[in-house]
Formats: sequence, C-alpha cells, structure tokens
Amino acid sequence: MIKRCVLAVGLAASTLAQAGNPIVKDIFTADPAALVDNGRVYLYVGKDDAPAGGKDYVMNEWRVYSSCDMQKWTDHGSPLGYGAFKWAKGSAWASDIVKRGGKYYFYATVSHASIPGKAIGVAVSSSPTGPFVDARGSALITNDMTRETEIGWDDIDPAVFVDDDGQAYLYWGNTVLKYAKLKPNMTELDGPIHTVGLEAFTEAAYLHKHKGSYYLSYSRKFPEETVVMRGPTATGPWSFGGVIMEKNSKVNTIHQAIVDFNGKSYIFYHNAKLPGGGEYRRSVAVEELRYGPDGKILPVAQTAEGPAANPSPGCT
Repeated sequence: MIKRCVLAVGLAASTLAQAGNPIVKDIFTADPAALVDNGRVYLYVGKDDAPAGGKDYVMNEWRVYSSCDMQKWTDHGSPLGYGAFKWAKGSAWASDIVKRGGKYYFYATVSHASIPGKAIGVAVSSSPTGPFVDARGSALITNDMTRETEIGWDDIDPAVFVDDDGQAYLYWGNTVLKYAKLKPNMTELDGPIHTVGLEAFTEAAYLHKHKGSYYLSYSRKFPEETVVMRGPTATGPWSFGGVIMEKNSKVNTIHQAIVDFNGKSYIFYHNAKLPGGGEYRRSVAVEELRYGPDGKILPVAQTAEGPAANPSPGCT
C-alpha cells in the first residue's frame, strides 16, 4: 500500500505500560488515523472528554501515539487542538494525515466560527508528532460548498490518498460521500467536488491500495458497520466487497483506518470497551487485517488481545 508510510519521538514522550486493546487505557479516544514511515506506525486520535452520562461529543484536541511493534505504544501528547485553526470554534473531530515532500499534512474536522456547520482544515508540520500549524489560514472545505443535504455535519471525516502517479485525493462526507483532487501543495482543491453513490453510506470513508486493487471502506447504516468496496482505480468503479467489521454493542460509530506495516495489514477502529465507556466516551483499538486468495478483505473480529507483536528492525 503506497499511501501510509519518520522516525521521530516527541518531547516528554512516555511508553504506555500495557499491550492489547484498547490501545490507550488512561483516556477516552476515537476516530483513528494512522501513518507509517521508517519502521514506526503513528496513531492519531481525537480525545473524548464528555463526562459520565454526557449527551454530546466533547472533543478539543487530537493525540498522537507511536509503536515499533504494534503492541507497545509511546504517548507523544497533543500535536494540535482545534484552536490551531483561528477560524474554528470547536470540535476536534475525525482527521487523517499524509506525508509529502518531507512535510506532514493533517486534515481535520472542526466547527467553523462564521460559516454554519462543520468544516475541514489542513495543518502542516515537519514532524509526525507536531506541533502542527494551519497551512492555509482558512478552511479547505466549508458546509456552503456542498448542497447535497441540509444537515450541518455532512462535511466531516476527511481521508487523503496519494496514488502511484502522485495525484492526491481527498474523500469526506456524512450521508453523501464526496471526493476531489488535491493540488501538489496539498492545501488546495484541484478541480470540482464529485459525489459517489454508495448504498447506505453514513461516514468514515477511507481509501487504501493493496496488490493493485483499490479498497474504499466506510461506515454503513446506523449503528454503523464497516464495509468495503473494491475497484481498479482511486475513483472506481466500485463493487461491493462485504462487511469487514460488525457494529459495536455500546456505541453507534466505529470509524476505521487501514495501514500496512512490516509485511502485515492492520485496521484501527473504536468501540466502548474501557470502563465507563459509551457513545461519547470511546476507545481506539487495532486488529490484523487479512486478505483472501482472491484479494477480498476477510471479516475482522474485535478482540481484547489485539495483534501479535510485529517488531520493526532497528526501531526503538
């Protein structure tokens, strides 16, 4: 997979004591994004701060963790909060990240301060652990740019993919999936916004490539299950590849990210398995992802153990 692949350790980093799922056990986390580079996998999550019994998402910052073996994780703190975007007023929702030209571009969902609804911003850093700063000084996507629905949260969950020819794509949306090409600077759209008709699409679109095929996974229905489409290009045409993860029992969302690391594939997701967890107090976990002989992604069960150790040579 070409998309997600820097060995850097942030200041005041600390190693989490326990392996297994959930990955982070001292705070509630959600909406995983992942980046792999130079023998280390970096995990980016939103921090759920809702109180027990809370009735809404309370999310003010993102956190980043890294691992050399998919079991021991290092806490690098917060690389940014929604306040990195001066035009935003809150909601550190789902994100994605990509490396290009020696820089790291972080695409984030926030609430816009002056344009009603959710928006997508782009932050940039010279390190995968931040700090990240606003790359534009304005939103890349705002709610008034798309008119397919009347809801204020249909421009969320950015996912960025760079194809073999160097063309970058941004996918996003709730209820309706949208995508657009990105310019090489990674901070501007390069052409019109397209919509994709997918059966019962809810949110959390994610594109990756494996052995010549493109896989578009997303959250379907509500409560959500993770399904996948398969196609010959980054824009389809798509054929249904099945359910790859069943819905959660205590939380309606699930939100996946998929990476290759040390010869194996992995899927990150969230559930509510920490004590006190629930709809607004989620927990990110990870499992190994496997393909059948025909390239079909096999169903993935959620486990407490998580994947086996897969150490990266020379990574500490």
